[in-house]
Amino acid sequence: MFSLKQITGLILLICMGTLVQAQIKQGYKAPEVALPTANGDTIRLSSLKGKVVLLDFWASWCGPCRISNKGLVKLYPKYKDKGFEILAVSLDEDVDDWQKAVKKDKGSWLQVIDKGGWESGTVNQWRIVAIPTSYLINKDGVLVAMDLEGKNLEKALNELLGD
Repeated sequence: MFSLKQITGLILLICMGTLVQAQIKQGYKAPEVALPTANGDTIRLSSLKGKVVLLDFWASWCGPCRISNKGLVKLYPKYKDKGFEILAVSLDEDVDDWQKAVKKDKGSWLQVIDKGGWESGTVNQWRIVAIPTSYLINKDGVLVAMDLEGKNLEKALNELLGD
């Protein structure tokens, strides 16, 4: 007979395997994202085809996200004119909190919000389970990496942008 501990471990292992398999994977075309900016315009991920895109999921209340933004503030101007774009998807439910954080963090890249928070369609579609989470998408709209930061992100950008 199996112990309760063994059964619980097995269930956890099966759930983790399902989660890993469900995660959006490298080598696949990026699912569409179409969300509003602060002024109400809709930005579509597909409209950025031809650029290397960092799709960055974050929120104003997420400390690690805000720290990550500091790195992006330094990186973005260096690669922007070479065909790099950041599409930041906020999971904030409060628009004012989101806009204050964008301003305070000096996020000059594309910013959109999915006010549904963890229950939003975008979170479910991309299977986001934690933030910050980011996906690097090549010029053809294919996912090439996940959660790169710092020197690893720069190395990937140099390779993708031909530097």
